[in-house]
This record gives sequence, structure tokens and C-alpha cells, in this order.
Amino acid sequence: MSLAAEHEGAPEGLNTDPKTVAVGLLASVQNAILPTLAITFGTGGIGTFVAIPVAAAIILIGTFFAYISWKRLTYTIGQSDIRVESGVLSRAARSVPYERIQDVSLEQKLLPRLLGLVSVKFETGAGGGEDLALAYLTEERGEELRQLVRERRDSNETAEASAERQVQAQSDDAEALFTMGPARLFTFGLFEFSLAIFAVLGVALQYVDSLDLIDFFRREFWESAIEEYGLDIGALDRSMQVIGVILSLSALFVIGTITGMVRVLTREWGFLLERTARGFRRRRGLFTKTDVVMPIHRVQGVRIGTRLLRYRFGWHSLSFVSLAQDMGASSHVVAPFAKLHEIAPIAEAAGFALPDENTDWRRASEKYLFDSALGDAFKFVIPAIAAGAATSIYAPEWTSLAVGAFLVVAGITVILNVLAWRYQRHALDERQIVSARGVLSPRSQIATRLKLHSVEISQGPIARLRGYATVHLGQAGGVFAIPGVPIERAREVRAKVMETIAVTDFSQLETA
Repeated sequence: MSLAAEHEGAPEGLNTDPKTVAVGLLASVQNAILPTLAITFGTGGIGTFVAIPVAAAIILIGTFFAYISWKRLTYTIGQSDIRVESGVLSRAARSVPYERIQDVSLEQKLLPRLLGLVSVKFETGAGGGEDLALAYLTEERGEELRQLVRERRDSNETAEASAERQVQAQSDDAEALFTMGPARLFTFGLFEFSLAIFAVLGVALQYVDSLDLIDFFRREFWESAIEEYGLDIGALDRSMQVIGVILSLSALFVIGTITGMVRVLTREWGFLLERTARGFRRRRGLFTKTDVVMPIHRVQGVRIGTRLLRYRFGWHSLSFVSLAQDMGASSHVVAPFAKLHEIAPIAEAAGFALPDENTDWRRASEKYLFDSALGDAFKFVIPAIAAGAATSIYAPEWTSLAVGAFLVVAGITVILNVLAWRYQRHALDERQIVSARGVLSPRSQIATRLKLHSVEISQGPIARLRGYATVHLGQAGGVFAIPGVPIERAREVRAKVMETIAVTDFSQLETA
């Protein structure tokens, strides 16, 4: 029996899959592990007798609430909207018209994946807390629901457009634009240094603080051990202390690298970006698998970024600026670790062209450079004066050093501002506008003139006096600002972009 037929015969809506309760049971078991261990090892000999009832209570209560939540959540797929009702003591109902739904994505976390379940998320572009989600359906039912919602959303199109879409969907095969295999993920992980594991260990140690094992990390433990064997702490050679520091830093580096690599492998495993008839489809994840489709006409711009060390090896990331920026910062990353020659085809498929040697770059105003450098340097002048006054009273021998240190930092900021100015530039052509900035880790942003909504020229008192401005470009789903633009150039950019906006029939833009 099809999903649509079930809803026609069930006006009050359907429940999600019954195995959702089993997911709640497994989650309750998972939540009971740490408290059980803490009670077992923290209360002496009676710990086991106390821990078992506590664990059982946590599991029973969690499972009970999982069942009640599942029983009281229903969804209805109507002819014009989707309706979700939930709540135990107080009921909440939300109805979203199909034309508001930008797309439907599937997500599989580890526990639901073990049971063959998926979470279906309806992206509306109204913010993360305003989206609809159904947890959980079977994989087959989730895919069927996604296709049904898409079909009913597209039914508002003209018959000719619908026929054309169907022909295109049948004739166009998915084209792989970017993939990351194990070798690429391993390289990616080497650049993802992270110390998040220490936060996890810190939380875990709070539960086992009473264990005798924790004494192993305390100074008193080692002092007592050395005294017991008749050793003298002062006899330790300084070289051994240096070796200890080196080993500690090495261990820190290894742990941070392994932690970053684990994060990369779990998040990006099986990464595949495809160009389909409906848009860009991205699938990734080891324990939590996600399947997201982004229509091409929803892409408003692209961002290319990198980091200090990655840039030295030519690695960059590509993300889309979309109408639906509601699934987290990494939701629209379509190439998290790629070379520029791999990024170019993806950007081209989305309708953007990367800058080349023929790009007409324009730098920021030299007056903006001078004012920025002077302003940043001045931030250290007052602390230098204060440090000089204080040391001249309490420690005159340190006065020159204290003042000199602040002045050196001020000089460094001036140099950094000069370097930043050389790489802070923008370009405008017939189709798009590009902004680039950054010295050690450059980043750039590209937007098509056709999809910009507004252009604003902003000037503060100093900028107005000195003749430069910040150009703010109205972009759905993102922020696009170009600071330090000479006022004549800013007016030129505004005139050209507004000319493109004025001749565009935005009612036909999405269809086109």
C-alpha cells in the first residue's frame, strides 16, 4: 500500500515507525552507562547493588517517555501541505505548505541506522528550530515520503514545466562532481588537529574522581613512590626534564591528530557530491549518514576558504550560500578538502566562475589602509603609556622593555595591515562580483549579480571625510560586504548591480 493511499484512508494521520520506541530504549541504555559506572566505583562495596536499580529506572523511564512521544506524534501528507502533531500534555500542530518546503533530506544516526530507520527533515529556510522533522521511518518509507513531497511541491508548476522536469529526470543520470576516498580522508585528518578528546576525558574523570586510578596522575603519588624506593627528586638530570617536556608535547600532538582524524572519518566517510536533475546531492557519514539535495536555483553564492597550514599545501574548502542556511555551519559544505582545480567544476556547475589571470581586480583605498593601520596601532599606544608610567614608579629598570614591547606589537599590526591591504580586493564583471581577502589563509566570496537583492553604501564619519565606503550586498542566506572601497568605485558597483536587478523579472527567476 502506497504512502499516499495510507494518508487518504487515515485522515487523523499516521504514526512513525514502531521501532522508534526501540531507538529510545537503546538511547536509555546508553544514557545509563556513565551513571552506573560512577555509582559502582564511587560507593564502595555496595555500589553494584545501588547501580543496578538506578540503571533499570533510567532505562524504564526513558523507554516509557519514548513510547508516549511516539504514540502522540502523528503526521499527515495532505494535498496542499504536510501536518505534524506532537505533544503529550499539551498538543502542538504545525502545517507547512508544499511550496514552502525547499527540499527533503534524510539522516541516519548510529542507533536508528542499526534498525534500518531514517530521520526525514523538511527544509523550509525559516531557521533550524522552525523546520519539520519526522523521527523515525524505515529507509524505504523515508525515500517514498521524500519523493511524494517533492512531487506535490512540483505539482504547482505548469503542465509543460512538469513534463519537462520529468523528461529531464528520466534522461539525466547523476554525475559525480567530487568524492573523497580513504587516502584523501587520511590526509584531511592530518590537518584537523583537535583537542576535543581532553574535554571528553575531563567530563569522564568527574564520574571516576574517587577511583584509586586517578592517583596515578597526581604529584603526591609519584613523590610517595620515589620516597618509598629511596630515590632523590633533586637528582633528576635537567636533560630528563627536557625530554619529558618533549615527550609530553609529542603525545599532545599525536592525540590531537588522532582526534581530528577520527572526527573527519566519522563525519566525511563516503563523501559523494553529485549533480542530479534536481540539483546537488551530497551524501556522507560513517555513523550518522546524511543525504541532502540542494536545488541549483537555491544557490545564491559560493565561499572558498582555507587555513594557515592547509594553504601552504594548496588545500581549500568550498561551501554554498543558500536560501536554507538552517542546518548548521557545515550543512552546505560541498567540498571540504579539495584543490582549486577540483573546486572549479563544482562552482561552474552552480553557475559561478573562479577568478583567473584576466580578472580585473580593484584594491581597497590607500586611505582606508592608512586609517586601519593607524587605528590598530593606536590600540597599543595607551597600554604602552600606562605600562611605562607604572614601571617607572615601581620598577624603573623594566620601563624601556615594557614600552618597547607594546611598540613592537604596534609595528607588527601596521605591517599586517599593509599585507592585508595588498590581498584585500574585489572584481566586478558582467555576471558576478568577487571579493577576496586574507594573507596567511585567504578566503573569497562570489555572488551573481542576478541574485543580489540590494546594494547599500555605508560610510562612517572618518570614511566620509576620507572618501571611501563599505559596500553591503543584499544576499539571501548570507552576508556580503566589501570594506574600504573608494567612493567613486562604490557608486559604480552600485549602479551596475542595480542595473542588473532592475531589468530582472524575479517572478520568472526560479522557473528559469
